[in-house]
Amino acid sequence: MSASPTALVGTGVIPSGEVHPNLTAPTLVAAALRRGEGRLSADGAFIAVTGQHTGRSVQDKFVVDEPATRDAVWWGKINQPLPADKFAGLVARVQAYLGQKAELFTQDLHAGADPAHRIRVRLVTTNAWHALFARNMFIRPERDALDGFAPDWTILHAPEFEADPGTDGCRTGTVIALSLATRTILIAGTSYAGEIKKSIFTVMNWLLPERGVLPMHCSANVGEKGDVALFFGLSGTGKTTLSSDPERALIGDDEHGWSDAGVFNFEGGCYAKVIRLSREAEPQIWDASHRFGAVLENVVADVDGNLDLEDASLTENTRSCYPIHYIPGVVGSGTAGLPKNVVMLTADAFGVLPPISKLSSAQAMYHFLSGYTARVAGTEKGLGKEPQATFSTCFGAPFLPRHPEVYGRMLADLISKHGADCWLVNTGWSGGSYGTGSRMSIRHTRALLRAALDGSLAKVDYVRDPFFGLMMPKSVPGIPDNVLNPREAWADKAAYDRTAQNLVGLFEKNFATFAGAVGDDVKAVAIRAAA
Repeated sequence: MSASPTALVGTGVIPSGEVHPNLTAPTLVAAALRRGEGRLSADGAFIAVTGQHTGRSVQDKFVVDEPATRDAVWWGKINQPLPADKFAGLVARVQAYLGQKAELFTQDLHAGADPAHRIRVRLVTTNAWHALFARNMFIRPERDALDGFAPDWTILHAPEFEADPGTDGCRTGTVIALSLATRTILIAGTSYAGEIKKSIFTVMNWLLPERGVLPMHCSANVGEKGDVALFFGLSGTGKTTLSSDPERALIGDDEHGWSDAGVFNFEGGCYAKVIRLSREAEPQIWDASHRFGAVLENVVADVDGNLDLEDASLTENTRSCYPIHYIPGVVGSGTAGLPKNVVMLTADAFGVLPPISKLSSAQAMYHFLSGYTARVAGTEKGLGKEPQATFSTCFGAPFLPRHPEVYGRMLADLISKHGADCWLVNTGWSGGSYGTGSRMSIRHTRALLRAALDGSLAKVDYVRDPFFGLMMPKSVPGIPDNVLNPREAWADKAAYDRTAQNLVGLFEKNFATFAGAVGDDVKAVAIRAAA
């Protein structure tokens, strides 16, 4: 029976087997190996294969339709309504399923480095490696803080359980469902661990706006002078890579809050995409992924455990999850001051956006609500091999339970109140579209970002791009001029013009979805076709 009488309090699970509460990383690794859940790499990282689901199942995400929250939820393809009675029935069946398991693993964790905005999370899962993932990913309380731990939110994690669409009101056997009223998250039918992480991010996106705090899908770091930089972007655009800079201290790689007091990380770990990871280009992530305690999802290794990070045979979305302190010089508190620079990252699959552009505050609001990027293959289930151009509002539409305008207004207000320089950075393609051009050099991107963050980029001359109205630096030391101006990088200038005009049309069409929620200043800078 349970080693702790409180291990399952508040979960509704009555165990019939062994319950393992709050095991440490070595003990969880040992349990996972004993249970045959995966194997070790040559360096001691735990390798797990997630089977059918190697990315988030966006079409299987639901929010429970409850009277107290119904009017505030952004209903649609992102937040599909699940009737409360269907959810209650599904939860009861999952609780019974978990209770019949020979072994369960629980972890009591925090989300939110700022104690004023922290929530307590209890995970119940059938697998040791998923418990290790959560332990790596969230903030680990001190041992004495676990006494009498009372969760604010509970995650019932049953990856091998298959829901019944006819009975449960869902689409398939996979369900990721969030009840805002009962503060319960149910994840069933998928072993992809990213669902655990993003379910809590969705919760923070719900809770914090009412407290005057902007939740953000961004990484953050800080320089020696205390200058904080934020990096917005979807998976695959470089948030983790670019914020893991040896010359700056990492606050966090993916999820943060911005309050009047400053910036704080939601997490205690990192979740890096590692397909074709280079030790030369990304030494911090490389080293963190090649050590004991890291969890590698769908990473291929030989019989001796030597990793092949070039191998995408399982998925393009190979992942490494590790505690944030695996990154040297990390900000231990997970908190820092107010942002000085706001960077919006886009992986432009068309190859027509400049590698860096200076944004006005109105342009920053426009591009934040636009959230243009390319969804990289494998990040979500069902994508093909080629990136797909998409507009994901606030650079995180899949995780927004409230209407996007709520977050957009908060960002504009914070930039206005506290002041910050804003930049749009293209980490996508140059010299042509995907398949013709080449991926933007990470060396060039890092050099341009460092110039922006240290203030030197503000001293160069700029020229306005004729298609997107973006201010591009004319010349930056160490960067070829034809890189700074994307048209000059194309051999076929007419092809560039046609492709840029096509993307302008996509921006214009997308703007119609939020034009009514912005002021005249934002409307004035909206990208539109020439009259």
